[in-house]
Amino acid sequence: MSDTPTTSERIQVDVLAGHLGHLSEDQQKAFAVFKENLFKAGLYTPVDELSSRAPSHDEPTLLRFLRARRFDPAKAQKQFSDAEAWRSKHSVNHLYATFPIDEFESAKRFYPRWTGRRDKNGLPVYVYRLASLQGPLQKELNTIPPERRYQRIVALYEFMTRFVLNLCTALPHRSAPTPISSVTTIIDLEQVSFTSMWNLRNHLQEASTLATANYPETLNTIAVVNSPSFFPTIWNWIKAGGWFDEGTRRKIHILGKDPGPTLRTLIEPSDLPKSYGGELDWKFEDEPALDDAAREMIGEMPKGPVVFEDGKVVRPQPPSETDARETT
Repeated sequence: MSDTPTTSERIQVDVLAGHLGHLSEDQQKAFAVFKENLFKAGLYTPVDELSSRAPSHDEPTLLRFLRARRFDPAKAQKQFSDAEAWRSKHSVNHLYATFPIDEFESAKRFYPRWTGRRDKNGLPVYVYRLASLQGPLQKELNTIPPERRYQRIVALYEFMTRFVLNLCTALPHRSAPTPISSVTTIIDLEQVSFTSMWNLRNHLQEASTLATANYPETLNTIAVVNSPSFFPTIWNWIKAGGWFDEGTRRKIHILGKDPGPTLRTLIEPSDLPKSYGGELDWKFEDEPALDDAAREMIGEMPKGPVVFEDGKVVRPQPPSETDARETT
């Protein structure tokens, strides 16, 4: 297999294979073994129908770990166990529930942002315009203590998995009732200098390696647009630094300076920002531009850390002192 990103005229993705309702017989067996092994290890509690107690982790989350390890239950359990230990070490649930709203909103400026729209398969469309991080923003980023910067990344991934993906699952989509468990991301390298990329490399690597380890299989498609002539050097950093695992690297598509025709095979023009060949009046610095279905369901875009559950937007509650479990 070539270890070079794909140059594409059309992006074709399979959002059903390996997902709920579309598992092969062998995958079903592996999933059952995985859940049983997690239960025996004290890492997972299934639904209790007698007491109506919810499971400790939903099935889409469990399947993300299993897909990441190609349906090998033992390898998936190792990654899941490591991720649970990581969540406990960093008190992820408490961190997210208590994260200051103003700081949370400010942190969005440094990371991929949800446009408020979805692709043709119902997956949320994120954009990361790296040129926006140059100059004053880059200087501001450098003033943030490393530990707090790390916590900001965690909070934004929690927002993606607990709010954005859940909301998009509840909205009409062509693969319903299969849950939405990953995103489509446009990475825009227009006007990014080599010096800026070099200065940002640790920031970018930190976010990507965190996601690969603890939020596996949340990246469905990565479309790199406006790639500069020095992109091969960036790609070598990605490979050498282990920013993404091999499976994620296969999802990266290089679209060059005119990405519109290719992106429109994946995203409706009305949901694609004008900068990338669509009709949506949205730029990286903007708040999510919710589509009609999302506005009908939740009204305005909420501020700060929230979760979407049981059809409602709610504020997460800090776990009690007696609740030691940190769910993934």
